Amino acid sequence: MKRLSIVTAALLAWGTSTTALAEHLHAKLIGYQEVPSVSTAGSGEFTAQISQDDKFIDYEMTFGGLQAPITQSHIHVAQRSVNGSIVIWLCGTASNPGPAGTQTCPQSGTITGTITAANVVAGATASQQLTAGDLDAVIAAMRAGTAYANVHTNLSPGGEIRGQIRASSR
Repeated sequence: MKRLSIVTAALLAWGTSTTALAEHLHAKLIGYQEVPSVSTAGSGEFTAQISQDDKFIDYEMTFGGLQAPITQSHIHVAQRSVNGSIVIWLCGTASNPGPAGTQTCPQSGTITGTITAANVVAGATASQQLTAGDLDAVIAAMRAGTAYANVHTNLSPGGEIRGQIRASSR
């Protein structure tokens, strides 16, 4: 009987620990992660935390050393070495402002914000079956390692720096 309760306790502990996995997100943005790769001294870092109820993501992204003026920054859904649909705008510019309420990109520095379902735009690629407002699908992609953050510039309109978002329980 004692052995059964130890096994039950271990299973319960394992079950609760797996639900807390992937609360923290991180990506190191460099040019060689872009598709195609970009030779640039630019770099950045994206860090975030998913709320315990999966209703929002608080994030911070720092970047600098880019070769040209920034035009926009996003989160896309796609595995490494593949370009995917924009699902969340992180910042925009006067020439490419993004959806209403999108913050303005600095040319270098840090942006912060909170992502909710209202920030999720419909994926441009119908085959990805991403719909506006589906934060659960975006969080699932982040936890699976199939989402990335990137920063676009005038010189590299497809993106100058990119980093695959990885989840961890820290």
